[in-house]
Order: sequence, then structure tokens, then C-alpha cells
Amino acid sequence: MNQENDNISEAPAPQTAHIRIEDYDYPLPDGRIALHPLAERDSCRLIVSGGDGSVEETTFSRLDSLLPPDALMICNETRVINARMEFHKSTGGRIEVFLLEPYAPSDYVLSFAARERCIWTCMIGNLKKWKDETLFKNVEIEGRPVTLAARLLPLAENEAPSATRRVEFSWDSPDVTFATIVEHAGNIPIPPYLKRASEASDLDDYQTVYSRVEGSVAAPTAGLHFTPELFARLGARGVDVRKVTLHVGAGTFQPVKSAEIGDHPMHTETIHVDIDVIRSIADAMEQGRPVVAVGTTSVRTIESLPWLGLLSRTRPVDDAEAMHVDQWLAYDPAYEGETGVSLLRELLERMENAGLDALTGSTAIMIAPGFKWRVTDMMVTNFHQPQSTLLLLVGSFLEGFDTPEKPRWRQIYERALAGDYRFLSYGDACLFSRRKS
Repeated sequence: MNQENDNISEAPAPQTAHIRIEDYDYPLPDGRIALHPLAERDSCRLIVSGGDGSVEETTFSRLDSLLPPDALMICNETRVINARMEFHKSTGGRIEVFLLEPYAPSDYVLSFAARERCIWTCMIGNLKKWKDETLFKNVEIEGRPVTLAARLLPLAENEAPSATRRVEFSWDSPDVTFATIVEHAGNIPIPPYLKRASEASDLDDYQTVYSRVEGSVAAPTAGLHFTPELFARLGARGVDVRKVTLHVGAGTFQPVKSAEIGDHPMHTETIHVDIDVIRSIADAMEQGRPVVAVGTTSVRTIESLPWLGLLSRTRPVDDAEAMHVDQWLAYDPAYEGETGVSLLRELLERMENAGLDALTGSTAIMIAPGFKWRVTDMMVTNFHQPQSTLLLLVGSFLEGFDTPEKPRWRQIYERALAGDYRFLSYGDACLFSRRKS
């Protein structure tokens, strides 16, 4: 996003932009993809790559004993919505409407609180079969019928045709919010690579126990392993757990189709962080306490915060649209000397001056080898798809352990494949530390 009189540039680092995605491929048989989680969330296996280069294998339930007692843990409390809706034309043809993000009102909270009408940007299945007909769906809410209507809005001027379109939803019960409509009219959007229909168990299994803020179309899956009992043990150990919100978009499953990652457009996701959480992160960094991110979404959020601090020099900190981290901003050599903690302190000062108790913005940050990590010291994550941007992120985090023969991420993944680990959203987990200097 470029704004008038904004002298903050965006320049991709040539070395990173020319990374070949084929170098981040690995064989993943369908049989290694976990179709369901284990009965006990924290009973999954955990592979640990320490900051000293060590590797050990254990279970997730031991996480509290593996973290330093003064650690600051950041979790993403976004909640997955029932984003997948099925409608039928009067002729019987099936149209799938997949909610992506609110358009009018554009704020998630306001859109979910809307009554009678709202507009969302959606991905449409069988779009060619949906012309001008308004589609209807009968929904039962607390024992009474509600009729939901969906109308495909025309393309805006100069808007290129695509499977992503704006849809106007309306319903005939003014006391019912859109959040309630979605809850009863949609299905939980489990990942496409599971290659199965959603089941009743997914309604609980595909939510973290701490999910709170509705808006995601995919779960922050590293958080699926946590239980209330594990959080209690973390608290007893002294680990400070704080929450941020990044609403996970469908772009998280978007494959990298370009040969080099510099030609891959990163998806944008909305973030929301309370000022007290930003202050806690800055304090932990100044005190030398490790910052532990639960999942790649938490990583993307906290690694975007310094860059939002940089943007606040020239953009209004209370303008959510202006506070957007471009894909390559973090690689601009002009800002190489900027430190994470100083940028966070700048952000805090400008938020305080603006009277803000929380920051809302968005990020399209690309984290790949060559990225300079400024905030995250440790990361809890799952095993990710081959040739994905999430695997690039993991490769970057472990870059300090690479050998001439084999990058660290490949060493870990080959060990997990040989050891019958379970992969992807419902699979086993990893605890990674960056190399200690």
C-alpha cells in the first residue's frame, strides 16, 4: 500500500525473491496426513529443535517443562466461522458460497453484529451457473424458521472476473445477527487437503480451546494441541500467556504456483492487538525474556508489529487501512538497522498519543530465508504442506542451523517422516528455537 507523501518504500531482497519453491518440496504420502486429531489434544508427539542445535522427541503435554519459566507466550485467539454455505438454484443446481471477509460493513465485529443485511467477499463454487437469480436457504434458529437470501453483486467497473465475488446476504428476522446466521447456516471449513466432508466432531476439534474472536476460515492449528490443564501448568511455571488476533484467510492454503517466490502474491490478513500486549512484548525483549509464538499466524502478527511501528511514522496509527505491512517491506535494506524493540516503542508512543487501546491493521508479510527476525525467539508449529509459504517461514526460522548438505527444516521433516509422525492440521507438532548467538 503506497500513500501520498509516504516515503516508506518496499523493495524485495533479491536473494529471497529468487528462492525456488521446488527447493521446498518433500514427499508427503496421503497416509501421513492426519484426518482427525487424537482423542486428547496434548497427547500428540512433539519434535524439539533447541537453540543449541539439539533435537529431541517427546509429547506435547510436556511443553510446560520445555519453556523457560520467564517466557512470554503469544497465542492467536481467532475463532473459525462456519464459512462454507450451500445454496441451491430453483432448478436444483448447487452453489457453494465460501465467506472470505466482510465488505459492508468491512469491520468483522460490525458485520457479525449486522441485522437483516450485510455484504461479504466470497469465493463461489459453480459461479458460471449463478447469474441473476437470488438464492434462498431455510435455516432453523432456536426452533423457528429463518429465510436467508444471497444475491450476487455485479462486478465493479474495471474489476476483473474471478471466482471471488461480493455477495449480499439478507434475512427475514431483524432480531437475528449475521453471526447467528453463519453459525446455523454454514459448515466448518476444514482444510481441503483432508479430502473429506466436515463432521460434527470438527465443530470442536477445529477450534482452539481459547478461540474467542470470530473471523477465520481456517484454524491456527498449532493452538489445537493446548488444553486448559496445560495452560494451568504453564501459568504455574511462570509463563506469561497473552493473546493477539489474526483472522486466517483462505489464502493460507494458496499454493505457490510461481517458480520463484518473488512472483508469488502473499495474501493479506487482518490483525488486532491490544496495546498491553504490544507493551508486554517490548518489555520482554528489553528484559531478555524469550518470546514464544504459538503458530505461524502468531508469528506473522508479532513480526509485523515492528513494521507497523515504522509505518506509524508517516501514516495515522488509527487508520486500519493505512496500517498495512506490504509483502517485502521487511527486506528493504534501508531499514536494516531498525531494531524490533525500538520500533515497538515508537508504535506504543503513537498509539498512546492517539488514545488507542488496541491496534487494527493488516499484513501481507512474506517470511522466508533471508528474513531478519526481530521478535520471535521460539515457535510452536505443526508440519506444513510441501511448497507452501508456511514451510518457507519455518525454513527461515531454522536457517541458522542449515548445513551445506541439507537445510535444517529438511533434516527435521525427514526425521519426522521416518518416525511416522502425523502431518498437517490435525497432526503432530514442533517446538523450534532460533540459534543462540
